[in-house]
Amino acid sequence: MAKASDIRLIVSDVDGVWTDCRIIYVGDDREIKEFNVRDGLAVKLAQKVGIVVALITSRHSAALERRARELGIKELRQSAVSKLDETTRLAQKLGLELEHVAYIGDDLPDLAPMMRVAISAAPADAAPEVLNAATWKLKSDGGRGAFRELVERLLRERGDWDGLVQDLISGKPEAQSI
Repeated sequence: MAKASDIRLIVSDVDGVWTDCRIIYVGDDREIKEFNVRDGLAVKLAQKVGIVVALITSRHSAALERRARELGIKELRQSAVSKLDETTRLAQKLGLELEHVAYIGDDLPDLAPMMRVAISAAPADAAPEVLNAATWKLKSDGGRGAFRELVERLLRERGDWDGLVQDLISGKPEAQSI
């Protein structure tokens, strides 16, 4: 059985995990995406303990590029044809096997990578097939803190959570820059 302490990479789908599945178009060439700030903090906390966060999506979005840049996410794969292939390539690039990867997704194209990684997770409002395949069935819906819930559970199981919270309570400048 996979252990949280083995995870070195979290790969996340975007639409339906970081967002509530809605895409709002503004004219012909712009779109609006709404992100949950707590998911962003979760990225920074995972990075602080050495876990790489990667985003994979079959779409392309300038808003997502901006959010990834703001959070220091260097592994952003847009217009992905196969999420399994992209996940495998990411792991190889980082010198990892899939047993060191957690994957969170919400819909059918996420099933292939979810079924091959160490820990898979799905938001509460994911497709039924995805929920059935998920190692961790989350209580939060997509766009409503699902990514944060995954990271918090992972860090709690690793024993990292309480120390991170204590760092923030301390008010140390390096903790506040998370």
